[in-house]
Amino acid sequence: MGTHGETRPDALGRRYDEVRSYTERLAAKLSPEDQTVQSMPDTSPTKWHRAHVTWFFETFALAPAERDFAPYQDDYWFLFNSYYEAVGPRHARPMRGVISRPGADEVGRYRAVVDKRMREALADEEALAKTAGIVEIGLHHEQQHQELLLMDIKHVLSLNPLRPVYDGVRPPRGAPGGVGWKEYEGGLVEIGHEGDGFAFDNELPRHRQWLEPYRLADRLVTNGEWQEFMADGGYRRPELWLSDGWAHVTGEGRRGPLYWTEVDGTWYEHTLHGTFPVDPDLPVCHVSHYEANAYASWAGKRLPTEAEWEHAASLEPVGPANLADTESFHPHAASGPDGSLRQLFGDCWEWTTSAYLPYPGFRAAEGAIGEYNGKFMSGQMVLRGGCALTPPGHARASYRNFFPAGARWPMTGVRLADGGAS
Repeated sequence: MGTHGETRPDALGRRYDEVRSYTERLAAKLSPEDQTVQSMPDTSPTKWHRAHVTWFFETFALAPAERDFAPYQDDYWFLFNSYYEAVGPRHARPMRGVISRPGADEVGRYRAVVDKRMREALADEEALAKTAGIVEIGLHHEQQHQELLLMDIKHVLSLNPLRPVYDGVRPPRGAPGGVGWKEYEGGLVEIGHEGDGFAFDNELPRHRQWLEPYRLADRLVTNGEWQEFMADGGYRRPELWLSDGWAHVTGEGRRGPLYWTEVDGTWYEHTLHGTFPVDPDLPVCHVSHYEANAYASWAGKRLPTEAEWEHAASLEPVGPANLADTESFHPHAASGPDGSLRQLFGDCWEWTTSAYLPYPGFRAAEGAIGEYNGKFMSGQMVLRGGCALTPPGHARASYRNFFPAGARWPMTGVRLADGGAS
């Protein structure tokens, strides 16, 4: 389910420690009570994320590597399996919040024991030969859960009437300016991962695709532009919406993005660093694919395809990005040189018009690990780029994120596209 280059044992061990310790630094800002709450079926408690990624290493790395392997606790294989049918039965996802025991401290002890055993395996040449590949996958898997941990606790804290703060700092003030457009000739292009660096299996195989000429907006849609959409009846005009999207927006009574609340005529936005009046210059975030598509229709544009996005991104220099290492945990206003595609990586995941489907020639890996990506290639839409909650080193042009079209709790935004100047 992944590819990787040659990995030296000492380098892999250091990287293992770095990734695992970062998860604990994120969780350390939360109380044991915070770590137990599940605010909706799509989210998971913080302590569950910490335990699940540990279960992943125990199940897929230690089990085949240790001569006398025994699980830390038999019941944990049931509690912390996410969706691996081949491994065995699992606790229902919507009920993860009722697991009051083991507590957050006991999950920490579980992590410590598995970490000790993993370090011993990484120092053993025979064990390392069996585990290096899966450890590399496990580290990228844990980075995915670091982002999910932040996404999920944001939703948890947003439902607390006290609106408690997690962490982060308010984004610097910016002036994104008007929307610019960058044109591409299209033609026969190649997309998909290439090279020796790590990639998940859904980024493969690299293949050719034909693109008609297209343009991309040079920045993400802002809060101020989204408020214009709202003021023009964007959430009340069925002609702008896909049928399923209209059912969502009317059925749930939506009036704006997730985490926006109107008080006495002023819109406020909940963030991980507090609740503040909506800043019109920041990118709009936490909107569903349905909302993104409706906005694009209102603006007379469309969303890019994932092939257009990747082709354009592959031609751009990789500059500084607002990822999780900035520790603002929120999108920043667009900045950067004229003529470049700004905010490609970081800030917000960008919805595309592309359904999440296998690339031509895709083959899932054998065994339980093959369930990681392939089984979800139905009923989901592709997002590209990364966001302000994405760990550094986990964003690349070929990375394919995916969520259902109605999902809003991921940090998702909008970049417009069209077929060129009329």
